[in-house]
Amino acid sequence: MFIFDGRITLADRVLLEEYLKGFDYRTSGLSFTSLFMWREINMFSWEILGDYLCITGADNLDPVMGEPFMLPPLTRTGSYDPDSLKKTVREAKRRFEEIGKPFNMMLVPVSLLDALKEAMPGELVFEEDRANYDYIYDARALIELKGRAFHSKKNHLNYFLANTPFEYGPLTPSAAEEAMDFIRAFNERKNLEDPHERELLAFEEKAMRDVFLNLEAVGYLSGAIRIDGRIEAISIGGRLGDKTVTVHIEKANTEYRGLYQAINNEFCKAVVQDATPEVTRINREEDMGIPGLRKAKLSYNPVELIEKYTVRLK
Repeated sequence: MFIFDGRITLADRVLLEEYLKGFDYRTSGLSFTSLFMWREINMFSWEILGDYLCITGADNLDPVMGEPFMLPPLTRTGSYDPDSLKKTVREAKRRFEEIGKPFNMMLVPVSLLDALKEAMPGELVFEEDRANYDYIYDARALIELKGRAFHSKKNHLNYFLANTPFEYGPLTPSAAEEAMDFIRAFNERKNLEDPHERELLAFEEKAMRDVFLNLEAVGYLSGAIRIDGRIEAISIGGRLGDKTVTVHIEKANTEYRGLYQAINNEFCKAVVQDATPEVTRINREEDMGIPGLRKAKLSYNPVELIEKYTVRLK
């Protein structure tokens, strides 16, 4: 369900990034690279209400195609005025009520809680959203994998390097079909039976095609590992502020031991080497409450978890 008229398009990238970069949100979802990638599966729409840019979406990970939500209001100026923020939230609530839907804000970073509390004291309920906390890592640590904490990762990486000749390099739009062949093969190996999960994979495949065709236009950072000339692992990310890179997508053929460790390591080395100023942090996004994914993200020893909240009016 699209609530607002605006869509996430390349034509509006400059305008949207003025608001997305207007405040140090530090969260992966509040970036143009993320919004563009998931614009259809999450049905993102936007409008400027008062002094703030408001983006709505739908939680389509829910099997019943989820309820609509709004991301936190985005400022262009780097600050939030309590009175104008209150007006924007109330107008957004009215828009939701017009279509008979309850109003709530999702993925609200902890950095905005004080502004919301000041704007609407005693009117809001804040719920921790642990499944959507962002995992932040030290870039150098992911490259060097030093010490006992990374012993297992280093072993897998060393095994891959010693036993599997490979080539690493950035993706380009000319390799879109080759990359899509990899995505389709990766998804087929999942052997999913649930119709909703298969539908989400179809959405994801369309999203990935858009990404591969618009790598440069959107500003994605990308890397691929080829083995025997075939893509067997990819990583897609984007800049988040001056010194952070977000990893939006990371996929690897698990038939190759150590390939996941290799694509992570090669991508991190590339973005640090090519960045100006130097990238010091890697944001590997959330775990979505999936136990195996949470275990995997914790195993890389994050230096910080960025809290996010769901916010509702009482």
